[in-house]
Amino acid sequence: MRIRTPAVAGMFYPKGKSELQKSISDCFSHEFGAAKSKTTAEKIYGVICPHAGYMYSGPIATHSYNLISNQDFDLAIILGPNHWGIGCNIATMKDCMWETPLGGVEVDSDAAKEITQITSLVEIDFFSHTREHSIEVQVPMLQEFCKNKFKILPISLIDQEYDSAIQMGNAISEMAKGKKIIIIGSSDFTHYEPNEFAHSQDKALIEPILDLDVEKFYKILNERRISACGYGAIATTMVACKKLGATKGKLLKYATSGDITGDKSSVVGYAAIVFT
Repeated sequence: MRIRTPAVAGMFYPKGKSELQKSISDCFSHEFGAAKSKTTAEKIYGVICPHAGYMYSGPIATHSYNLISNQDFDLAIILGPNHWGIGCNIATMKDCMWETPLGGVEVDSDAAKEITQITSLVEIDFFSHTREHSIEVQVPMLQEFCKNKFKILPISLIDQEYDSAIQMGNAISEMAKGKKIIIIGSSDFTHYEPNEFAHSQDKALIEPILDLDVEKFYKILNERRISACGYGAIATTMVACKKLGATKGKLLKYATSGDITGDKSSVVGYAAIVFT
């Protein structure tokens, strides 16, 4: 079994176990964190999480993870954009252990094989995942918040177009039948714009997400040229969750890097959204 070693430990999050656990705890108790929020008994189909360094987006991410911490799942399907553009257009992996400072998480090889049989869009390719942070930063959060035993199915996206998102969402929902799963769409929102403008742009894009309206989501994304990096991961998560029974999205928390650091001249937007 191959080991997928961390690519951004020591950069996006601490590389020592105790330091990482403290970092996640600090994110949770941060003024923008989820310490004062409640969990729910509602069935949760999926979430949207940011993927910047924990010091920037970690507090926002804790809202999604806090809410899924008591959900009954044994497979987390994690979709994220391939920022490096290396490997296949859409890639998963098999026969692999995903290593973090908190320990190893096994990739669900059966699920990986199954989804490649459902749609030809997905290929098995370890290399596609070697440098990418968008999926990696989600795994320690999952490990820390969700104490049940689970496997992951990482899916890295270069191709994030509308037709592919529809096909991928349908494929995931078909594969998920009879399984206990949670879907995690990894994306940041507006990049490197003034704070007020980022808030305005992202508010417009979040509205169709909450309505599970993928067509309108792409329309606003393109018309307003919103620089959300994982738009295909968001859209795929929306499609799959709706197919599986979700009827609405709920915005748990939104903030920008500027809201957190105080430097509001050029910010990145982060949202925690849940589908129920």
